[in-house]
Amino acid sequence: MKMFDVRRRGAPLLCVAAALALAACGEKPQGPPPTPEVSVVKVAPAAVSIADELPGRVVAFRVAEIRPQVSGIVQRRLFEQGSEVRAGQPLFQIDPAPFRADAGSAAASVRRAEATLARAKAQEDRLAPLVKSDAISGQAYDDAVAARRQAAADLAQARADLDRRRVDLGFATIRSPISGRIDQAVLTEGALANAGDANPLATVQQIDRVYVDVRQPATRLDALRDAARAGAADQGAPVEIVSGTGRVYPVKGRLLFSGISVDPGTGEVIARVEVPNGDRTLLPGMFVRARLPRLALPSAIMVPLQAVAHGGSGGTTVKIVDAQNKVQERKVVLGDEKDGQVVVREGLKPGDRVMVEGQDRVQTGAVVKPMPWRRAAAR
Repeated sequence: MKMFDVRRRGAPLLCVAAALALAACGEKPQGPPPTPEVSVVKVAPAAVSIADELPGRVVAFRVAEIRPQVSGIVQRRLFEQGSEVRAGQPLFQIDPAPFRADAGSAAASVRRAEATLARAKAQEDRLAPLVKSDAISGQAYDDAVAARRQAAADLAQARADLDRRRVDLGFATIRSPISGRIDQAVLTEGALANAGDANPLATVQQIDRVYVDVRQPATRLDALRDAARAGAADQGAPVEIVSGTGRVYPVKGRLLFSGISVDPGTGEVIARVEVPNGDRTLLPGMFVRARLPRLALPSAIMVPLQAVAHGGSGGTTVKIVDAQNKVQERKVVLGDEKDGQVVVREGLKPGDRVMVEGQDRVQTGAVVKPMPWRRAAAR
C-alpha cells in the first residue's frame, strides 16, 4: 500500500519535469506565415513625348571660301586668325598698283573717245545744212553720220573697259562676303595669289546658328509620317542636343526637314535640325546626339521596365494586385520605352496596381501586402 502511494505522488513531478524539458528545447506552437510584402505602382494616364536619340554632326549655317578674283602679290593680311569678321570687312590686300595703272589707262581711253565723238558730232552738224542745199553729196553726209555713231560706240566700249578695270582694282582688296568666324590663312604676305587656285585663301563660317545633320533609319521616318497622319506627331517640340559625354546643351533646336531619298547602301535618311549657337559652343565638325521628337501620346499608361516579364513564346505579362490584395497576371502589349519605363498599349487600365518588385516571391492567387514602389535615386 505504501509503494502505490509513492508512485501516485511522483506522477505530477514527472509531468512538471517534462514541461521544463520542452521549454528548454525552445519549441513554440506553430502560427500562420507572414503575408509577403511587394512593391507596387498605381498606373495613371499621362502625356508622354517619345524621342529618338540619334548621332549627328554639326554643320555651319553658312560657309564662304575666300578666293582671289584677280592675281597678284599679297601685301597684307587684315584680320586675326580665328576671330569674328563682319560682312564686307577687308581680309587681304593684293598689290593694287597694276590695277590702278590699268584703270588710269582705261580712263585716258575714255577721254580720247569722248574727244573723237565730239569732233565727229561737230562734223555732222556742219554738213547737215550743206546737204540740204545740195552743196555736198549725200554720201559725204552719210559718212559723217557713220563716223559719229562709230565714235559713240568707241566711247561706250572705252567706258565699259574703264568699269572693268575699276572692278579689278576693287578686287585687289578681298572682303568677306558673310559675317562669321574666319579660320587660318593659307597664304602670307609676299605670296602670289592666283585667281584660278583650287585652294581658298581662308574660310569664313557663320556659326551663330548651326545645323545638326542626323541620320536615321527609313523605318523611323515611316513611323513619324504615320504618327503625323494620325494627329499624334509632335514635330513642333524642341530638339535637345546632347554632347558625347551625355551633357545636354542649354539650347533647343527645331526640326527643319527630313531627306526624301534613302541611301541605298545604309537605308538611312537625313534629318536637319537648326540650333541657335550664340555662345559658339557647337563647332562645325563636332559629333553630337540629337533627341528627335517622334511621337506624342496625350494619355499613355507607363510602367517600369522591371515590372514586365517576357515569356518564352514572345508574350509579355505583368502581375497586378487586385482589390482583395491577391496577385493576378495580365497579358500586355508594349509600346515605346522612355527613361526606364515602357508604354503599355493594351492590358492595363487606370488605377491598376502593378507589381514592380517581389514578383518572383509570389504566385498567382497569393495574398500579398502591397507597398508603394520607390524609384532608386540616380547615382
